[in-house]
Amino acid sequence: MNQVGRDMPRLEVRAKVTGRAEYTHNLRLPGMLYGKVFRATVPHGRIHSIDTQAARQLPGVHRVVTGEDIRKLIPEPYYGPAFHDQPILALDKVRYVGEPVAVVLASDPHVAEQAVQLIAAEYDELPAVYDELAAMHPDTLVHDVLRPAGTFADLKHLQGRKGTNVALDYHLRRGDVDKAFAAADRVIEHTFKTQQCLHLPFEPHVAIAEPGDDRLTIHTSNQTPSFVRIEIARLFGWPENRVRVKVPYLGGGYGAKVYVKLEALVSALAMLVRRPVKIALTMEEQFYMITKHPTTFRIKSGVDKDGRVVARACEVYWNGGAYADIGPRVAQKSGFTAAGPYDIDNVSIDSYALYTNRTPAGALRGFGVPQLVWAYESHTDLIARELGVDPVEFRRKNLLRDGRPQASGTVLQDAAIAEVLDALAARVGWKKPFDRGSGTLRRGRGIAIGFKASISPTTSIAIVNVSADGSVYLYKSTVDMGQGSDTAFAQIVGEVLDVKAEDVRVVAPDTDITPYDMGTLGSRSLFHMGTAVRLAAEDARGKLRALATEAGLPEGTNYPPAEIFKKRYGMQAGNVVGTASYVPSYKSPDPQTGLSDNVTPFWMVGGAAAEVEVDTETGHVRILRLINAADCGKPINPGVARTQLSGAAIMQLGFTMSEAMHLDGGQVTNASLADYKIPGIGDIPPMENELVAAEQHSGPFGAKGLGESGTFGVSPAIANAIHDAIGVRITELPITAEAVLRALRAKDGRPLDDE
Repeated sequence: MNQVGRDMPRLEVRAKVTGRAEYTHNLRLPGMLYGKVFRATVPHGRIHSIDTQAARQLPGVHRVVTGEDIRKLIPEPYYGPAFHDQPILALDKVRYVGEPVAVVLASDPHVAEQAVQLIAAEYDELPAVYDELAAMHPDTLVHDVLRPAGTFADLKHLQGRKGTNVALDYHLRRGDVDKAFAAADRVIEHTFKTQQCLHLPFEPHVAIAEPGDDRLTIHTSNQTPSFVRIEIARLFGWPENRVRVKVPYLGGGYGAKVYVKLEALVSALAMLVRRPVKIALTMEEQFYMITKHPTTFRIKSGVDKDGRVVARACEVYWNGGAYADIGPRVAQKSGFTAAGPYDIDNVSIDSYALYTNRTPAGALRGFGVPQLVWAYESHTDLIARELGVDPVEFRRKNLLRDGRPQASGTVLQDAAIAEVLDALAARVGWKKPFDRGSGTLRRGRGIAIGFKASISPTTSIAIVNVSADGSVYLYKSTVDMGQGSDTAFAQIVGEVLDVKAEDVRVVAPDTDITPYDMGTLGSRSLFHMGTAVRLAAEDARGKLRALATEAGLPEGTNYPPAEIFKKRYGMQAGNVVGTASYVPSYKSPDPQTGLSDNVTPFWMVGGAAAEVEVDTETGHVRILRLINAADCGKPINPGVARTQLSGAAIMQLGFTMSEAMHLDGGQVTNASLADYKIPGIGDIPPMENELVAAEQHSGPFGAKGLGESGTFGVSPAIANAIHDAIGVRITELPITAEAVLRALRAKDGRPLDDE
């Protein structure tokens, strides 16, 4: 292969490093108004009044808009991918601190910002619930009734359900768990928690709506332009062709920009004032848009005398915040992997998506799987230690291997779980002597692996257009947000059509031009859209060959496209269009057992090994080495794949060691980069990355997605290494120096609280 499998710079690299790349933040339109948002200051309350008079009277203010103004335009102004539960602006109630209540529009964004400070609102405060376990009890209801969106057929049965904060409860039953526990030699159980944290793309959310004659154009930083078009059209009661969604490059997304975020708001505002409207969030405002699910995970395992896990019971509680977003899909689509990458005949999983009075939670790199791996890989290490066996050997004995059914009932295929574990153990030198430190500095090592099922069912459509001079265009609605998808697709087209990938023009997502794609999320793009791109390129190649036959050219010779067109039409004229769609097969889980024999088209596998040094006087943890390994099949672009692995691991490192949103009465108290600590360059340890040799036989040229795999093992590998170093187990993220020191003191019978 000439194009696939080679390291090449991303197609857009020159535009980005020279500052010429297009971003929505840079766009200004004639007559454009800027919107600034007035936000709720209480976590739960009925809106008593909104006083906008002073704001409206400020010179330069064009209009102040509230939820009631929008309700006059759109009678049912609620949106959401799983539930139609989120109002465009708060109506009747507010459900979290920071919820949008009103918007000021002005030609000058500074005037709009000043006017927001003049708005006053009064609320009749209601009791609030913040914890996912507390939300299981219906003392405080965030929503009176559930409103499934209808997008997902398996949520329709929830329509009209009342008296609960449970947005979705997913249950899986395989084998006889109770009987297996009763027969087990040992039963071991633990509880683990994760915190609320933030995607924090360095390009904050931004969207512009531009009204036209009988239609609306939306320019947005969004990962799902096709879904945005569908949802905005639904809100207005329009056909889809009245809505156009254009997406240039994104400055990061990580799941924060999937489905509708600002687009419904700017669209409603633009239609009210009949002028273009732009809303660009500040870095701080992102803390009130979308977050990562905090979780509580109770896990119990039964082990026989030979060290095999014979039963596992999992209870996972997902704190979804005030609005469901895609949380119900996280609870199900990730929930069924909660038992881990292990061959366990008897499994019970209960997974709950819960409403609380926090900032909404949604998709974030890994789609809930990093929270699960944190728990089950910490738990796995603890079991091995209790049994007195090597943690790596314990894993090897229990690993799920190709040809065996996963807990859902779907047979594992093309998942290099054992190979990833072996690569990590070899890289870290697991069997070799290790300096464990001395005095107050102690060292340890840890390993963790995890896996994820790709989201399904989904649809991707691609168009490949070969012009008369032989140049090639690729049309698709996948969004390149830094992951290098445009480059990978160009390599696939180049391989099929025998042209250089650099010469393939990849058209940016524009729903008037580029065909449907479910969305850029869940590491699905390379596999799903990549397959559609390969098929579309093959369709174009077949049509070129047919055109050559029509032109009377002898068969068996690979003619340049330009020669074919000139021979057929007598001049440089015409073009060939190849099209294809890809929809993998899927079988919905049984509503009673949660089982399905075809729940995903491919499995992502990733893991990490860590060496750490812990200062027992301060609790400070220094990561000496972080090794990342993943199965991405046969990489289309190995260089980009390795950087994806690094980026995912660094992001998860922040969630492991420092990042957490702190709440006081529902108010985020560290909503700034001064107080919310993401990793700086000095925090990144020496890292090694390995792409394990494997092949995804159903993927394009043997490849599959990688963007999330590097997140899976980081947190538990570090926690396992800390335990190895100092003998204490951290069960809640983040692993701060204070948390480590408290654990050490508690172990020694000298708790910090007593001093």
